[in-house]
Amino acid sequence: MIVTNCRGKPVKIVPLNLGRRPGAGVRWRDVSTRRHKAGSEIAGEVGLRILLIGNFEPDGQESMARFCELLRQGLAGCGEEVAVLRPWPVFAGLQIGPAALRKWLGYLDKFLLFPLVVWREAKSFDLIHICDHSNSMYVHFLRGKPHLVTCHDLLAVRSALGEIPANPTSWSGRMLQRAIRHGLKRAQFVACVSQKTRQDLLRLIGRDPELTPCIYNGLNYPYRPMARVEAQERLRALLVSQSKAEVMGPFLLHVGGNQWYKNRLGVLEIFARLREDADFRLYRLIMAGKPCTRELHSFIAGHDLHGDVVELTGVDNEDLRALYSLAEGLVFPSIEEGFGWPIIEAQACGCPVFTSNRPPMTEIGGNAAAYFDPGDPKVAATVISERRSSMAERGIANAARFSAAGMLGRYRDIYIRLSGSRDPGQSGSAARNTGRRLSK
Repeated sequence: MIVTNCRGKPVKIVPLNLGRRPGAGVRWRDVSTRRHKAGSEIAGEVGLRILLIGNFEPDGQESMARFCELLRQGLAGCGEEVAVLRPWPVFAGLQIGPAALRKWLGYLDKFLLFPLVVWREAKSFDLIHICDHSNSMYVHFLRGKPHLVTCHDLLAVRSALGEIPANPTSWSGRMLQRAIRHGLKRAQFVACVSQKTRQDLLRLIGRDPELTPCIYNGLNYPYRPMARVEAQERLRALLVSQSKAEVMGPFLLHVGGNQWYKNRLGVLEIFARLREDADFRLYRLIMAGKPCTRELHSFIAGHDLHGDVVELTGVDNEDLRALYSLAEGLVFPSIEEGFGWPIIEAQACGCPVFTSNRPPMTEIGGNAAAYFDPGDPKVAATVISERRSSMAERGIANAARFSAAGMLGRYRDIYIRLSGSRDPGQSGSAARNTGRRLSK
């Protein structure tokens, strides 16, 4: 995988192995990514030692792992010295008891053992970046080192505060979210991945706006249109590998998991409405991501959609790029999101995007997506039927706003400010204005 670093130069991203066997590889800290020889010779290099705190691998939070890896490889390409520290499944790795017990054993790994590791390792670095706000409680163990947290969404926090009745939170969940709120309040900098997330954070946590900038995510893979013949070959091979029937005609695509806010039942309701239109009788729906739940299968059976809805799991980046390139549109009716990566992934491949008419979907999709009320499948189906053309070029242009190079550059600005360093090429007045510029 190739992305660009903060100078726009290509950097190879090593594919993630989220299923790595416990006990394989480095236990607590990944091997440091040392400064590239060429990078260290660039005039004006800051050369910071940066520790990225990542997520507990058994939790399977792939998007967070990709974000952390994008930072690690991109910053190394900018000449920084980077290491990743994440909780290791010591107790959870015992693989004993039911899933509920293993969850609590994981809590011991994350909240009893790992803080001690963070305290020990923090002294060796110039600054620490906590890559996921759900780990913000670790700010208490950083030995006063300069640090920042990236906040991806506040859905769990809002649920714990009773703002989202559809997603009730247990007592233990409320205590966890309370600790996360406290960590976010205490953190030096908190970068939010969308203006919607930033507004929620300022409203709920009460932080200084100048220390709470919005830094949009960059694409974590170089998505771009794939030649039709190549894309069809990849799709055919993917379907065969998962024992699925060949998809010959046009199809719509949904990408996501089964979290409540993804509204996958809404996707099926929209598709069922579309099938009432003669123009969509031959269309199929591909659901890429997690396996469908019992509720979703019940809806499919009840609306006679067997054979018309195709489930694909474990889809890699190139296969997903093929799906985006072939699909007639991405249907993304999320009720809530923190950012919405599939929107820009699809747009970067020239795939029309049909998504919810609420932030951050409207913020990320810009004027290159078609919007509808996610609670009204009939209206959503009408929007899709009327807006299937003329969005590809605008989508590609919109996706270009979310470059990895731009994201890395803005994070690096914060690192420089936190470390007390300043690029030799930056004027004194520009350095003094860094904080104000970051908060915009």
